[in-house]
Amino acid sequence: MKRVSFAEFGGPDVLRLVDAEEPHAGPGQVRVAVRAAGVNPVDWRIREGQFQEINPIELPAGVGQDAAGVVDEVGEGVDGTQVGDHVFGVGANTYAEFAVLSAWARMPEGLTFEEAAGYPSVVETALRVLRQVGVRAGQTLLVSGAAGGVGSAVLQIARDRGIAVIGTAGAANQDYLRGLGALATTYDEGWVERVRRLGSVDAALDLAGAGVLPELVELTGDPRKVVSIADLGTPELGTLFSGEAGSMPDALAEACALLSRGKLHIPVEKSYSLADAAAAHVDSQAGHTRGRRVVVV
Repeated sequence: MKRVSFAEFGGPDVLRLVDAEEPHAGPGQVRVAVRAAGVNPVDWRIREGQFQEINPIELPAGVGQDAAGVVDEVGEGVDGTQVGDHVFGVGANTYAEFAVLSAWARMPEGLTFEEAAGYPSVVETALRVLRQVGVRAGQTLLVSGAAGGVGSAVLQIARDRGIAVIGTAGAANQDYLRGLGALATTYDEGWVERVRRLGSVDAALDLAGAGVLPELVELTGDPRKVVSIADLGTPELGTLFSGEAGSMPDALAEACALLSRGKLHIPVEKSYSLADAAAAHVDSQAGHTRGRRVVVV
């Protein structure tokens, strides 16, 4: 089979489309014929070797954790899933023709494979940071870097829970944020005062790692009400870095429930072939994403 791999840490140019042995489903797993794989910042952070001290990997290594596809192999002990089911979920080395998933759910009707591949990790992250930041119905949440996949999910889930949201993003994404129910402003000079004019802030999320943690603490008045998924400098300010995933099966179940009620939609901004995985990483690292980027197999 074909899969995207890298034999050394570095920039997008280290990615190669190679021939590899097919993986097989172990106990409690399924294998899918991958139709699409989600592109996440963690993918290129691993490729760069950023997590080697925390969670080392051996090279050569594959890429990707989110996927949507057709089940073609069911591992021992798996109930309720059979060959031919259309599923989405998380696993390993998903930029490939076949991948093994460790957590998955049946795709809701009306969802394409490309769309489904964009949901697993971002919904889990959105649910986790909303829980950790402790924001409640009737309060206001500030989201820095709100137009990407996680931000898109946060805005919609918060709105469904009765939480008001102020979102910052680039000028081109202001109408997009407003369409998701947020009060929107750009993140250029003077953004803190513009946020203050939009309303008081009870809690804040840093989703882009743009060096804004001091300002978020200033706006909330409490570092314990600021959570980041992108800035490792959080402990110095007393804020929280959220990097360890929670229950993916629970997150997928919540995603399915929101999708079935029409309360969640994350658009696919751009699709790439397996051969263009490097371009997907270049674009992901550049930021300014509206919704999701996916690799189509």
